[in-house]
Amino acid sequence: MSARVALVTGASRGIGRAIASELAGAGHRVACCASSEAAKETQAEIEAGGGTALAVRADVGDADAVDAAFGEIESTWGPVEILVNNAGITADGLIARMSDEHWNDVLRTNLTGAFHTIRRATPKMMRGRWGRIVNVSSVSGQAGAPGQANYAAAKAGLLGLSRSIARELAPRGITCNVVAPGPIVTAMTDAMPADWRAVMEATVPLGRLGSPEEVAAVVAFLCSEPAGYVTGALVPVDGGLGMGH
Repeated sequence: MSARVALVTGASRGIGRAIASELAGAGHRVACCASSEAAKETQAEIEAGGGTALAVRADVGDADAVDAAFGEIESTWGPVEILVNNAGITADGLIARMSDEHWNDVLRTNLTGAFHTIRRATPKMMRGRWGRIVNVSSVSGQAGAPGQANYAAAKAGLLGLSRSIARELAPRGITCNVVAPGPIVTAMTDAMPADWRAVMEATVPLGRLGSPEEVAAVVAFLCSEPAGYVTGALVPVDGGLGMGH
């Protein structure tokens, strides 16, 4: 597999960190993007394993910050050829009480952020006639979730965005796909009560929560040379939770 320049947003922890590590393990140079300095921890972890990484700081909802981050990557390594949009936030609440701020903040990061990075990356991908874009959605984007109208709407929006991009950029050798994780073990789930986890495990046909590494493995495949004939796909990594959606 050819070594490429990759950018992973939301790479400071959890799924994003696992994706960055998986891509680095495949030989790619990986820019780890986060809105805080925590991406440096991911960079250090990758470098300790013999990989090549660069921590960049950007709020993906800010187009100027995204442009600056891409400029830093391009001046260091060259154009971004693999883009993984994993950055996401939650601001849960029942719809009757959801504020405009909570709605706008989640859509801005989870959906508009992906638009910003894709718009910035694609001109140079098009010139190179090669590119891989993977957007990380969620099972709730297809099934919905009480108290998560903003989050589910943003994650569902990623599918429409991705399939439009897939059709638009296919003639240039660029693929765009969606990975939809189900309940995944992270620091957030570790802090949940044991009875909550038991309920979640019981709802998943495979009877357990997934790992960030299992999501990362699917993302890495979609970013690979052998995945060149896969585009516009929605790939669930959810233990069967979303079957039928």
